[in-house]
Amino acid sequence: MLTFSNLSNIYIKSNIMKREFRNLRDDTKMRISQRLRGRSLSDTHKQAISDAMKEYWATIPYRPTENNETNNQHNNEKSMQTKNPN
Repeated sequence: MLTFSNLSNIYIKSNIMKREFRNLRDDTKMRISQRLRGRSLSDTHKQAISDAMKEYWATIPYRPTENNETNNQHNNEKSMQTKNPN
């Protein structure tokens, strides 16, 4: 039987390892690279992975930086100029 406490434990455990930002540390990238070496995949499987990863990464935001506010403001001004060419 599922109770509230069981559901909350499942929810907490399911969210522990999810990414928050796109950026990874170099040592993490190296470990992933080493684990994936030597694998052979079919071309259709590679394409399916590529499509899925493009869709996945589109949902993950970039890590905020000090210049982020300036960049966002610049992008907003630029998009406003293209909408209203006055």
